[in-house]
Amino acid sequence: MNNEKNIPADPVERLATLRHEFGEHGGVNMSIEASTTFTVMEAGTMPEIFQGRLGPDDGGCFLYGRHFNPTVYVLGRQLAAMEGAEAGYCASSGLGAISSALLGMLDQGDHVVASDTLYGGTYAMLKEFFPLKCGITTSFVDINDADAVAAACTDKTKVIYAESVSNPTLRVANLPMLADIAHKNGAKFVVDNTFTPLAITPMDHGADVVVHSMTKFVNGASDFIAGAVVGSGEFVGSLMDLHTGPLMILGPTMDPQVAHSISLRIPHLPLRMKEHAHRAQVFAERLHELKVDVTYPGLESHPDHDLFCKIGRSEYGFGGLLTIDAGTSEKAEALMDDLQNTEGFGFMAVSLGYFDTLMSCSASSTSSEMSDEALAAAGIAPGLVRISIGFTGSLEQRWQQLERALNRVGLI
Repeated sequence: MNNEKNIPADPVERLATLRHEFGEHGGVNMSIEASTTFTVMEAGTMPEIFQGRLGPDDGGCFLYGRHFNPTVYVLGRQLAAMEGAEAGYCASSGLGAISSALLGMLDQGDHVVASDTLYGGTYAMLKEFFPLKCGITTSFVDINDADAVAAACTDKTKVIYAESVSNPTLRVANLPMLADIAHKNGAKFVVDNTFTPLAITPMDHGADVVVHSMTKFVNGASDFIAGAVVGSGEFVGSLMDLHTGPLMILGPTMDPQVAHSISLRIPHLPLRMKEHAHRAQVFAERLHELKVDVTYPGLESHPDHDLFCKIGRSEYGFGGLLTIDAGTSEKAEALMDDLQNTEGFGFMAVSLGYFDTLMSCSASSTSSEMSDEALAAAGIAPGLVRISIGFTGSLEQRWQQLERALNRVGLI
């Protein structure tokens, strides 16, 4: 399809072909449109806009900040280009984007098949919030077990949901297989690609909708909460419908100043992702040599290494996260405490994609919404330390800090 439309296959090349948005007075950077509402120049146009027949791309104008804002709109176009989608729109958080995308496809009584290993907030939404508030149920399965996924589908299944790389176990979803199962069952395939922007482009492998927590790698500075949903023009438009569009009605609106700041970081994303991945690869290989219980998709020992090589883009590596299983929560805490407070290697903090290294013990933090049984089924051990590798300092300086801390806590 890309070749037929002369659209580049590479996400960075797609971004480079977008029309540049100049500032109001010719600045090389676009202006921030800090307006909540927009002037209609001809009175007869307003009913057409409210009926959804005239939008910013259809000869109409912008209507209201919760609907479309020019600055936020540009950031959505950037995310869509990066993911190879027709359209995109940005929300005030990752969960705002995920929930709106799902509610745009699901009605009361519908069913979701989802990975049993997900970000804790997404898991809680599907496991507890949706059934209680919306009458929408979810079956959680080993997402790479084709038979289990297919068996979980019913005539009520409208969505199969997965993370391209699971949080925090770093298992890689078999996107082509899942897309095939979803489409054979008349369902949509939705992928959270927060962990692997550029490294994996799910729409190239059959995904219908891609969501991001842009708080993470896309933003890169841990200063803004943000999310995005990309897909077909028709689908994104439906999310902004004035009567039933979840993004419009529920109002997880992104501030235009936030959109402007993140937009300026998109051109640097390829450079950042390469360095995150390079350092994670080097650290993982050295940890593996030291017999540390490390998980990283770039290791040949990883169960999904070949799959990542097949669906990923090698120039961006295998992502910026690795995990170390310290064995117990006490030893995991000792390792993180030493790395932060003795070595200055990184920070004990949730989230990821920051330019400095962030560490957390997932079972007691970002996956704490899950029961002990669910944690065990997902393979999230009590001593599992998720490490988002930053790129400050030199690689060798950071490695020496990590090695010393591992030695002190008895992991090497």
